[in-house]
Amino acid sequence: MKVLWVEDHAPVRDMLAIAADKAARSRVQVDLVMAPTLMAAESRLRLERFDLVVLDLGLPDSLDPDMTIARIANMGKYRIAVVSSMDTRDQVVDSALRCGANIHPKAVFKAGLPFNRFIQRPDTFEDFLMDLMPTAAGASTLSVRAA
Repeated sequence: MKVLWVEDHAPVRDMLAIAADKAARSRVQVDLVMAPTLMAAESRLRLERFDLVVLDLGLPDSLDPDMTIARIANMGKYRIAVVSSMDTRDQVVDSALRCGANIHPKAVFKAGLPFNRFIQRPDTFEDFLMDLMPTAAGASTLSVRAA
């Protein structure tokens, strides 16, 4: 699974990089690419194909969380997941769902993530990312609705 994680806080990026390195050494199939800003994320999305984009809403170059999701959602076909400490994260995700975005229906509170566990047990990092992806049943339901 190829994941673009958009995160502006360097300590969080550092922990995620360690978790991704441990995952690679354990042969867990996670290819993690980091982007510190929305502009950097858009640049990566133009050049590479991703399965999942994990998005922080409080980015230095995008102050409007709804617009942040809209810009990312309009760049390709991948799943989006919000991992943020913003108080409005759940409302922003609900709004994106109503607009038809391919987004995980629940925002994740970033401060509650078990970064140390992701580092110590790479399979938990992979499990966390897989839980953000649509289920097979959900994917077939979406295609039936579209038809």
